[in-house]
Amino acid sequence: MNDLVRQHTALDDSDLEWLHLLVSEWQLLSDLSFADLVLWVPTSDGTRYVSVAQMRPNTGPTSYQDDMVGHLVPRGRRPMLDAALDEGRIVREGDPEWREEVPVRVESIPVRRESRVLGVIARNTNLLTVRTPSRLELTYLQSASDLAQMIAAGSFPFPNQQVDMDASPRAGDGLIRLDADGVVQYASPNALSAYHRLGLAADLVGHHLGKTTAQLAPVRGPVDEALVKLASGWAPREFEVEGGDGVIQLRAIPLKPKGLHIGSLVLLRDVTELRRRERELITKDATIREIHHRVKNNLQTVAALLRLQARRMDSAQGREALNEAVRRVGSIAIVHETLSQNLDERVEFDDIADRVLAMVAEISPGKVTGRRTGRFGILDAEVATPLSMVLTEVLQNALEHGFGPGEQGTVEVSAVRGGSGEESRLAVIVQDDGCGLPEGFDPQRAGNLGLQIVRTLVEGELGGTFDMVPAPERGTRVMLDFPVGAEKH
Repeated sequence: MNDLVRQHTALDDSDLEWLHLLVSEWQLLSDLSFADLVLWVPTSDGTRYVSVAQMRPNTGPTSYQDDMVGHLVPRGRRPMLDAALDEGRIVREGDPEWREEVPVRVESIPVRRESRVLGVIARNTNLLTVRTPSRLELTYLQSASDLAQMIAAGSFPFPNQQVDMDASPRAGDGLIRLDADGVVQYASPNALSAYHRLGLAADLVGHHLGKTTAQLAPVRGPVDEALVKLASGWAPREFEVEGGDGVIQLRAIPLKPKGLHIGSLVLLRDVTELRRRERELITKDATIREIHHRVKNNLQTVAALLRLQARRMDSAQGREALNEAVRRVGSIAIVHETLSQNLDERVEFDDIADRVLAMVAEISPGKVTGRRTGRFGILDAEVATPLSMVLTEVLQNALEHGFGPGEQGTVEVSAVRGGSGEESRLAVIVQDDGCGLPEGFDPQRAGNLGLQIVRTLVEGELGGTFDMVPAPERGTRVMLDFPVGAEKH
């Protein structure tokens, strides 16, 4: 719609925003009318109309099998569009049109914003299945007529009331029609069933919806008065009510077709099962976070015990082995600590990388500075845990073997994400300016435990590649490359 409006019309951004607001709401008008809607906007030179949006009803057969968006028609070909645009009124005159042997009633509704008519909605009703309407259908049609008059008067949609139509109740979910005093004139079967789940034993018709709703909801003091007003439909609002064994979501739409409040339309949906499942998910999320928190605590306890054991050992080699184990356990604990603070099994790895770099730098035999460049991004826990261990081993190896006691230097960790979607990969380079690799060193065959751990995790757990080569000028460069999938925020 943005492209069509900017390419063909003279409407400004505020006009376009109004059309977007209308399109976010007009599924309701389409369902209540049992009709297709097409939004036509005059072109900049005023000689043609361009269709910028289309909606089909969920409550009846469509009148258009084809997509109408982007079609251009010259002014004069559809007189009802011209009359609605020029006179600013709803035009219903004219005989039904025949489209592929289907009779279609066409009406034109001007779309007004303040004092200007921006375009025209063509309402197209398939008459092939017309029969004697039921009370529900009559209520739908009357409500649709009221909304159409409000659109023509510029009082609908409501400014600053953007509605999420995927989450908001629809006409078929449940509909209640109120009079000007908030008394129920009609309640659809779905609406009545929803209120029965709240605990209502009688019919709704003839009762004040606000007071009835407040009586069914738990007593909360002053909130009751606000609930009465909300459920009476005096303002366009969405809210939820919980009572008995159910939870219902309500949306109130005041009806003012001629500027005067004649009643309200209340759409509602039974969301009991949806809210129950959400509570279960929240409980599961809390349980998972608590598990990660306890795992982190247990790992820190293990690290403390290993550290204590290391202090009591006489063998320097044994002490160093235990200290290495402490750092390995600590790197895993950092991941679980981060996971315990998240709502899902994904972590922002940049913070973890910085903490691992700081932890390993503490054991540097010299004055070695560590830094990170680039961005790891958000990673799944199944990637973050082995990667944290790999990073710990590589950094520990660089600091222990690249620099001597008191020697100064730098270790840099750089990360680059490439590709897109599920083909995204992460390339990590750890480079130091230390003494470099010994003559004839082969990282794929080196037998030290740290490099064995790195090879196993990178090739087995991460499904990537690992290599260690001399740096271009001085020192050693370790290169890791592995798939990480799409980065979801």
